[in-house]
Amino acid sequence: MGLLGKFQRTPPPTSTDPVNDQTTYPSFDPEKSYVRGHDVESLHQSHDRHFLSDTERKVVRKMDFRIVPLVTASYVLSFLDRSNIGNARIAGMTKDLHLVGNDYQWLLTIFYITYIVFEFQALMWKIVPPHIWLAFTVFGWGLIASAQSGTNTWSGMMACRFFLGISEAGFGPGIPYLLSFFYLRHEVGLRIAIFLSAAPLATSFSGALAYGITSGHPHLAKWRLLFLVEGLPTICMAPVAFFFLPDTPDKARFLTEEEKLIAKARGVRQVGSVERLGGIVWKEVGLALMDVKCWFTAFMYFSCNVGFSSLPVFLPTILNDMGFNAIDSQGLTAPPFFVSFLVTILSTWVADKTQQRGYTIMVLTTVGGIGYIMLATVKSVGVRYFGVFLAASGIFPSIANILPWVTNNQGSDTRRGMGIVLLNLIGQCGPLLGTNSFPMNESPRYIKGMAISAAFTFFTGFLAFGLRCLLVWENRKLDKLHGSNKNRVVNQPGGEGQESEVGEENYGPTFRYIL
Repeated sequence: MGLLGKFQRTPPPTSTDPVNDQTTYPSFDPEKSYVRGHDVESLHQSHDRHFLSDTERKVVRKMDFRIVPLVTASYVLSFLDRSNIGNARIAGMTKDLHLVGNDYQWLLTIFYITYIVFEFQALMWKIVPPHIWLAFTVFGWGLIASAQSGTNTWSGMMACRFFLGISEAGFGPGIPYLLSFFYLRHEVGLRIAIFLSAAPLATSFSGALAYGITSGHPHLAKWRLLFLVEGLPTICMAPVAFFFLPDTPDKARFLTEEEKLIAKARGVRQVGSVERLGGIVWKEVGLALMDVKCWFTAFMYFSCNVGFSSLPVFLPTILNDMGFNAIDSQGLTAPPFFVSFLVTILSTWVADKTQQRGYTIMVLTTVGGIGYIMLATVKSVGVRYFGVFLAASGIFPSIANILPWVTNNQGSDTRRGMGIVLLNLIGQCGPLLGTNSFPMNESPRYIKGMAISAAFTFFTGFLAFGLRCLLVWENRKLDKLHGSNKNRVVNQPGGEGQESEVGEENYGPTFRYIL
């Protein structure tokens, strides 16, 4: 039996309802779902199981070193370009642009309005070749971010933030969806976390970077230099993205022909086919919109984003109001977010290994909520600074665990994509509330903003508990319908087993929800 044949005993189902699935699974035709002309049979016969297992690990490792760093580096630039306005604010932008009242809040709000309206661009990763789409979006927001340095009025900065939101909406929201094309469901969480951890990582050194840029005596205004220095590298990233991001595993130039076959076999195991780009199924878009599980994660993301969005842009100001000068405030933003970066990686690794995302999110949101309560109620500067550590270590890792929960629990590529779109469409409304919860007249403690962030962080944990209960109930119904997976042997590529299922990440006999 060839390498692909080991995954072809059950074809991808056509049913979109896993619980009421009455689908008859027809015979699988490898010529329709694979690539003609490859001698996969001889590949399998010439190597033993251990070798193929090593080859698969090598494939994953190569993708880890090429794809993940590329999208992560792009996200670092994305996060810097959207959030450095917080550093620019205390570096002289407020005075030079004559900002008064809620002018600054509107600069934050307009970004998120356009970011929300253009969330549908997440589906473009399936329609447009990914290397083209990534290069296009990176160049677009890099150009606009740099242009902020040339604005002289509030309206000019508003225009820049408007278009920055549009261009960045085409990138970040769709990356978890893109990664699901390359990684299995028990692998993708950690990779999404590495990608998302760029946010706290970028925040951890953005303060130090802003300190370095603004601490000298440049001829150009410090805040203008900040936008320029952090925007131009993004433009340089565009050609790197164009030439180095593979569209699919079989087009990855860094894989050998044998490794490409292994990568394709992984795709067959995931969804029953390697042809995953080029269009969407509109019926499944509607089914995703009617799936209550999508709405659970969307409102979890909304709740988390209330605190997630406001902390980086207001933290320099909060630290400044604690009594630290502007330069020290920039530097003190780094340690809490570096700790958050470490917690993000650790928590998603644990969730991948245990397949328990719900419990992980509940613990993280409890930690984050306590941090916000400390910021709202305590006057001691040292204790409040410790509260920043707790808030950052709860809120950022929670986001990183919510996103893979969406891709884990939708049983087709179109539904996974639409789940991501809905998640961001609802979830990105959170920053509209979060960024407007810290009016200047409530400084230096911002009690209302901290209390709102705490309440929504705890609410995220409550929603995670509710969704987990629903998924446990759904899995019991699937076990009753198809039999338990506990005694079913599912092959890894190159592995041996008596019962092998294809398309185990699509709705079918082996599909189970990740708790």
